[in-house]
Amino acid sequence: MADILETSAASTRAPVVLQVVPELNTGGVERGTVDIAEAIVDAGGRALVASRGGRMVHDLQRVGAEHFELPLQSKNPVIMHANVDALSALIAAQGVDIVHARSRAPAWSAYYACRRTGARFVTTFHGTYNFRTPIKKFYNSIMTKGDRVIAISRFIADHIEKHYKVEKRRVRVIHRGADLRHFDPRIVPAARVIKLSTDWRLPDDVPVVMLPGRLTRWKGQALLIDALSRLGDQNVRCLIVGEDRGGGGYRRELERQVEAKGLESLVHFVGDCTDMPAAYMLAEVVVSASTDPEAFGRVMVEAQAMGKPIVSAAHGASRELVIPDETGWLFEPGDPASLAIALAHALSLETGQRETLADSAIRNVQENFSTELMCAKTLDVYRELLSEMAVEQARAVA
Repeated sequence: MADILETSAASTRAPVVLQVVPELNTGGVERGTVDIAEAIVDAGGRALVASRGGRMVHDLQRVGAEHFELPLQSKNPVIMHANVDALSALIAAQGVDIVHARSRAPAWSAYYACRRTGARFVTTFHGTYNFRTPIKKFYNSIMTKGDRVIAISRFIADHIEKHYKVEKRRVRVIHRGADLRHFDPRIVPAARVIKLSTDWRLPDDVPVVMLPGRLTRWKGQALLIDALSRLGDQNVRCLIVGEDRGGGGYRRELERQVEAKGLESLVHFVGDCTDMPAAYMLAEVVVSASTDPEAFGRVMVEAQAMGKPIVSAAHGASRELVIPDETGWLFEPGDPASLAIALAHALSLETGQRETLADSAIRNVQENFSTELMCAKTLDVYRELLSEMAVEQARAVA
């Protein structure tokens, strides 16, 4: 990746890339921001990030990136306009070549700052976003105005080309990735797995069905509970893993559903987990039951990286991530009977079949969905723009 310097628009210095995000607390967008910053630094560039700040600023600084605190989380038009001035000044002072926006509010400010300063503009389109009204669709459209538009899946690329009429030449599909420095079954010590098993009071030799994801209705926890009630006399434990950010109402609703179906001894809500590699090691099968299409689906990739079969709804990006009958199974979205059939398949695997599937799942992630690959492809996008800038500058001199 060191050849990023060779295409710098200013050959006497390292290229400078500024990423803009609302804040730097926990989340996939924030984690990706740190990953790309680290890749930029490793490639010989300067990595800058502007945001409101947060817990992950330390992670940025640890990889050699620089953070600038701005109120980029705000959707207040007055503050967003002030952010244009602040970003323009930052771009000029730091010699920024490329600004990479990952969220809509900071993207609007970054777009006008780039137009003012001449820096190139890149966006990453992370989801389908709500566009039920013309105003909302216009607000979303900023994510299509990049000189390059990164879609995190082919599903998202199709969505933006259909609904926002973006030219295909500007769109690059770059899947998000699992960090194989952490999601690798060979490097997770048994002690971490045993600790989680003890904390969660799991009995020995009982297969675990796991659904990771925050407790929110569209993640499909209720659908999984319904499917479990259709499995018959299966001796399993189901772990619902994820943070409850909704005040507890949805969890209480799910607990009532569990009680009504007589599944109290099978289904356990274990809350948030800070050691997901070890958690996946406990699972016999991992479920992604989202009732709305996933723009990417981090759980599906992480679980496969750990060699675990995936059962997922057949919509959104899951059809790109899961290879049916090789790394998992797809079921009819929203259909508990279809989900139950897929679960039964996964739970019935013999040892040899499970080992073959694990090898296929791990290889699928290594070849297609690693953080390293995501970073390499993103740097390729930066190189494209740096090369274009160099050509334009040469023409201007001539």
